[in-house]
Amino acid sequence: MKFSDFDLSKNADKLLPVVIQDARTLRVLMLGYMNEEAFEKTVETNLVTFYSRSRQSLWTKGETSGNFLHVVQMYSDCDADTLLIQANPEGPTCHRGTPACWDTAETDGFLFELEKCVQDRHVSMPLGSYTSYLFEKGLNRIAQKVGEEAVETIIEATTGNKAKYIEEASDLLYHLLVLNEQMGVSLNDLQSELVSRHKK
Repeated sequence: MKFSDFDLSKNADKLLPVVIQDARTLRVLMLGYMNEEAFEKTVETNLVTFYSRSRQSLWTKGETSGNFLHVVQMYSDCDADTLLIQANPEGPTCHRGTPACWDTAETDGFLFELEKCVQDRHVSMPLGSYTSYLFEKGLNRIAQKVGEEAVETIIEATTGNKAKYIEEASDLLYHLLVLNEQMGVSLNDLQSELVSRHKK
């Protein structure tokens, strides 16, 4: 992909609008603009760099705050006049200290946020954390908890108690995320497997 591939003939300032999306949760994080130099620097460094219209200069997101945006994928839209960048954010994206510049509901992609929390607990192992406790007990105990929660989910489904079913299914999903982490497996791995099956 090259900057010259984009059609900016309708843009008076000849700047390319860029939408930033969290590569894990798919949450839309922010909107910025690039000129050719900013685009080239982004491609070269894999760190999102914009052109500031107010300062009329380049700025790499995170250069002062440390909250960088690490590029994962870049996509042109169907009219070749907008760029979508899927990135891994390092800290909050918005200057307010929030994850995104829009205060949308945080339920979308929450499983990925919870997965990240489980991964962080596995690294830091904070005292008093139930997740840390499970990792301390090891694979057999984690697998046992997944089995217990699966049985309890089935029981509530067969009794028709929807509220209790939601509680138990939520417990099951959480413990499955812990088991995934113990096994070195991610939600993206599971998604990829399901996508490949769906294509068949």
